[in-house]
Amino acid sequence: MTSPSVELRAGSLRLALRPDLGGSIAGLWLGELPVMRSVEPALLASSRSSGCYPLAPYSNRLGYRRFRWLGHDYTTAPNFDDNPHSVHGVAWQRPFEVASATATDAELRYSHVPDMHWPFAFELRQRFVLSESALEMHLVFTNTAAHPQPVGLGWHPYFPKRPRSRLHIELTDRWESDSSGLPTRRVAQPGIDADVAHLAFDHCFEGWKGPARIRDEKLNLKLTSSLPYLVVYTPELKDIYCVEPVSHVSNALHMADPTAHGLRSLAAGATFDAWMRLDIERV
Repeated sequence: MTSPSVELRAGSLRLALRPDLGGSIAGLWLGELPVMRSVEPALLASSRSSGCYPLAPYSNRLGYRRFRWLGHDYTTAPNFDDNPHSVHGVAWQRPFEVASATATDAELRYSHVPDMHWPFAFELRQRFVLSESALEMHLVFTNTAAHPQPVGLGWHPYFPKRPRSRLHIELTDRWESDSSGLPTRRVAQPGIDADVAHLAFDHCFEGWKGPARIRDEKLNLKLTSSLPYLVVYTPELKDIYCVEPVSHVSNALHMADPTAHGLRSLAAGATFDAWMRLDIERV
């Protein structure tokens, strides 16, 4: 039985999608070279092992799987091992439908019915556009509930860690976190310009300006986005790292003024759209 995958090709770039696994990217290759963490789509077992997946209706952690919104208390269900928080929203663990697909362009769609993981209805559309030198991704979130709901968007791309992997990103601030990963205070961060092997981040950053430059001995990548925050994750003992464009500070829903930290109060019937672009060049 073959996996329900969708593949796009443009020049030497190939993008493989698994709509059924969270609308995730199974792989992105330049020729035979993986640009993101990549596996042939039939071999992908879960979105968590993919090259990238969407973050909606929030990114990162939602503290202790509960929140208060417009005077009402809500809970969410465990979705990430034994983590005490709900993580990365719901879309990354749900099957998407293929709305359209051509050789270089695909649109996927997910309609959410309120459940134990998220109490509000919404529709999320993902669009992928592949050219000979770049991948563009778009998210369009529509609130189909009868009242405003809190909304955050983002992407969670994984990049292969190579011997000379290096990040150059202009930033102004970093959110320090407690032992469970929830942000506690904002501190100055004079940018990131270092080899990934020398970094130990699992943080949300503010003041992102210009492209995030991701380089190694094989590729020069330039990541840009309409979203103003970045989560950077550089685990010492893993062969990947992450540079994640997001719309809000992690756990913003628990902050005194969530909208001051990027979360949106999206009116019934309203739409929130975002884009991310990855320019790809061989060294």
